Amino acid sequence: MKRKKVFSIFTSATLAIGLLTGCSADKTSQTSKNNGEAGGGTVIKIATQSPLSGGAATLGESIKLGAQLALEEQKEKFEKLGFKLELVPYDDQADPKKGVANAQLIGADQQVLGVVGHLNSGVAIPSSEIYEKYNIPMVSPANTATDVTDRGLKTVNRICARDDFQGPAGAKFAVEKLGAKKIFIIQDKTAYGTGLAEAFKKGAEEAGAEIVGFEGITIGEKDFNGVLNQVLAKKPDLVYFGGMYTEGGMLIKQARDKGITVPFMGGDGMDSSTLVEIAGDAVKNTFITSAAGVATATEAGKQFAEKYKQKFGKNIESYSAYGYDAMAVLLKAIEEAIKANGNKLPTREQVADAVRKVQDYEGVVTKVSFDEKGDNKYAKIYIYKFEEATYPARLEDEVSK
Repeated sequence: MKRKKVFSIFTSATLAIGLLTGCSADKTSQTSKNNGEAGGGTVIKIATQSPLSGGAATLGESIKLGAQLALEEQKEKFEKLGFKLELVPYDDQADPKKGVANAQLIGADQQVLGVVGHLNSGVAIPSSEIYEKYNIPMVSPANTATDVTDRGLKTVNRICARDDFQGPAGAKFAVEKLGAKKIFIIQDKTAYGTGLAEAFKKGAEEAGAEIVGFEGITIGEKDFNGVLNQVLAKKPDLVYFGGMYTEGGMLIKQARDKGITVPFMGGDGMDSSTLVEIAGDAVKNTFITSAAGVATATEAGKQFAEKYKQKFGKNIESYSAYGYDAMAVLLKAIEEAIKANGNKLPTREQVADAVRKVQDYEGVVTKVSFDEKGDNKYAKIYIYKFEEATYPARLEDEVSK
């Protein structure tokens, strides 16, 4: 009986020690995870936020894929520094609420040191308020609305041009090159579409054109008979659309079916191969202004396009190279922050400071130098024309600040 009791006590003590040891090991393992340690070194995550589903997925996916390619090319370099790069893609669905919800998840993940995004300015603006709260730097490849950087947030930057540059550039071309005197404007009632349309309207009026209509449509709408009847009644020389390629393509197609033959013009939201797929032959005589340049105009851009096609089996879209350059700028800043921090993992604040200090970075499609707001001093506007139902459209003009 005594032996049994002693054995029982010994067994209980051994079990307790084992449990304590196991708990200690679990805690150590969890601590390592929380500190971002992995097989290849300390983990650094970069998030992308763009629409990967829905009507804007063509451009949204192109941003994600461009960013992915840039990150994968630099993995080996960061491993030599003791860090493992990971891409964390989020689908914002072109929805401000979803973008904000994703931003909260991104902010809560301490391994995330930066964000490449968004496509839609209306999603970027509220989401970036969350990034600012968590000190996470954002580098946008595509957001053109003025409010993106005019709010003075220290974490928000973009490598593309602004709508108060894009709108007037398009208006000047419409009036001076196309001879438009009476213009009908349609916009999609989003931060991007309305902001661009208003900037175009201001520029067109200053150039001497008469705005004979300024009407709104709703994203997801498919029948534009009502607004197009107004266009027919006003008999403009040009129709301008502030919005994305899905609604833009349907508008153009339905307008041509109703006998509206005057030129259409839109912004960078229509710079997509899907515009051609939707509009078909009706896309002819459509002009677009874009914050996206021709990636294949340089040797570096040509090499990028080839690598992109080889890896993903797709041709580049307008913002593919901008997703690539935005990621490359962010990684450059992280690298500089690591070096400035004694080759240790930098804080988000240190990375945000390093991003804003980027000057004269040579990307594959654009040179990047951020000003005090986070705008790119080298951003340009490009004007294209669809002469045939093929993408990309032909470059007509290039406008610098």
